Amino acid sequence: MCGITGFAGNGTRDDIRRMTDALAHRGPDADGFWHDPSAGVFLGHRRLSILDLSGGAQPMRASDGDLVVIFNGEIYNHLDLRKDLEREGAVFVTDHADTEVLLHAYRHWGDDFVNNLNGMWAFALYDRSRKRLLLSRDRFGKKPLFYTHQGDTFAFASELSALRCHGALHFSLSEKGLKKYFAYGYIPAPHTVFSEVSKLPGGHSLSFDLTMGELRVWRYWEFEIEPFEELPHNAEEIWCEQIRELLGAAVKRRLMSDVPLGVFLSGGIDSSAVTAYAVRHAGAERMKTFCIGFAENDFDESRYADKVSKLLGTSHHEEVLSLEIASGLVPEIARRLDEPMGDPSLLPTFLLSRHTRRAVTVALGGDGGDELFAGYDPFRALAVSQVYQRIMPKPLHKAVSLFASILPVSHRYMSLDFRIKRTLRGLDYPPHLWPAIWMSTLLPRQLTELFGTPTDIEDLYAEAVTAWDRCRSNNVVDKVLCFFTKLYLQDDILVKADRASMMVSLEVRAPFLDIDLVNLVRRIPASYKLRGNTTKYLLKKALEPVLPREILYRKKKGFGVPVGRWLKERRIVVTQAEMARTGLNMAVMNRLYDEHIAGKSDHRLFLWNLKVLGSWLET
Repeated sequence: MCGITGFAGNGTRDDIRRMTDALAHRGPDADGFWHDPSAGVFLGHRRLSILDLSGGAQPMRASDGDLVVIFNGEIYNHLDLRKDLEREGAVFVTDHADTEVLLHAYRHWGDDFVNNLNGMWAFALYDRSRKRLLLSRDRFGKKPLFYTHQGDTFAFASELSALRCHGALHFSLSEKGLKKYFAYGYIPAPHTVFSEVSKLPGGHSLSFDLTMGELRVWRYWEFEIEPFEELPHNAEEIWCEQIRELLGAAVKRRLMSDVPLGVFLSGGIDSSAVTAYAVRHAGAERMKTFCIGFAENDFDESRYADKVSKLLGTSHHEEVLSLEIASGLVPEIARRLDEPMGDPSLLPTFLLSRHTRRAVTVALGGDGGDELFAGYDPFRALAVSQVYQRIMPKPLHKAVSLFASILPVSHRYMSLDFRIKRTLRGLDYPPHLWPAIWMSTLLPRQLTELFGTPTDIEDLYAEAVTAWDRCRSNNVVDKVLCFFTKLYLQDDILVKADRASMMVSLEVRAPFLDIDLVNLVRRIPASYKLRGNTTKYLLKKALEPVLPREILYRKKKGFGVPVGRWLKERRIVVTQAEMARTGLNMAVMNRLYDEHIAGKSDHRLFLWNLKVLGSWLET
């Protein structure tokens, strides 16, 4: 895993060095620079050595010097691609560096070569003869890539922090980006916290023509749900076997490493399945597993991780997140956050990554399983919500919502009052906004108050609406799956995993997002993912020969954090200084804070987002 940065146009060697140094935590093992004086192109790279430790240095040049690449990620099928390219006449110099595959693949197959890659990546490839930069980001956006085009300068980087080190570039806070931050709890691509900077979305590539100064962005891949039209009579049995085979193969590919490797093990279905297959392929004696527990019992599931570890025979390592630890982590993480993101589970993810990095350099995780197989609680609300909205008159709905609002606020994990109030507030809106509203930090009317400017709901949630509308299936479960996979996974879950792990120079891999497995699961009808009130139905059936039923069928408990309780009890405080830095309506912020402290309302998500933003603005 690495950090990449570069620019074309105005700038100096000092700029590229500062930009590259800002990414040292992403690649502590080495740095590298390259400069084309004739075109004003500068490239910088920080390396976390994983494969071909002696031969994979970057920036990497083709043997004729015409192509140069900097790369962040892993290409898991690089050995197969190398064989294919060698048959085409390519001559490789490195022993087994996946970076070199990118150079030969581009030369032989052109821009579309990214469709042949199975892995995670963000890369920049400079074609000297064509005076052209090609940038690309993997299908789901596991690896970050920011860019800006200001006047005669085009610049890019793995993190905003690197772009901000370029002396000729300027940055201003984006009101649209901040509104989306308080709507979603994260800033969805292509938006960022700065008006002048964009994120390259997952599944997209970008070219910059140095001669013409033209920038072009295009989509090369999109997650599409296309259910099989004809099902075999034993479809469930067939798909279960295929899921086991493809998941096992995905894990095996991700065990490729020249440095120590382990697994994040929460005790949930996804991480337990990854651990089971890792043990099958690598052996229990070589497999280390890592877990974070919580001092609050209703948030803690470490006992399940311990059970799975004992069952599979791994060397298990656990650390506990307490309030004392959390309160110390908040300012540290906020200072190091590249862009504000309001998912409180960033805290345990960072602690887990730091704990894991003490023993290994690479970790496998379970990200993607909930998105692909309908594992989240909102899926359970869909059937009831459809009936409720169809039969409930608007005046009665308002009365029901008013009654629900007087339910006592509980800060227990996924408490009943929290689920009821979340579900009802979504039903004030049309179905294409349900998933976004259910997961939102603030409602549109609250954002209007907070920012003092009108809020266009369709524009605010444009990404959620697009994910809904572009879903080819008319099944509401499939449409919500598209929201979680295209939006929440890319811009929350994977960002959280990347930032938390890269703060401590740890590479994290996601077997569930292997393209071969994804291409099967996206064709399976929704009724096999959500069956009645059972989420992840088919995945659980597929894993019955792999994991015990007490793991597969226990009540789901995500990576929740008791921030609502901590904020209410003032054990974590949003200060007046943090509020003031945002430049937003102080009266609104204080009112929402007071309501939470008094137990009148649950504003945990807003207050946590506010604290993160206020702390981030101090940096």
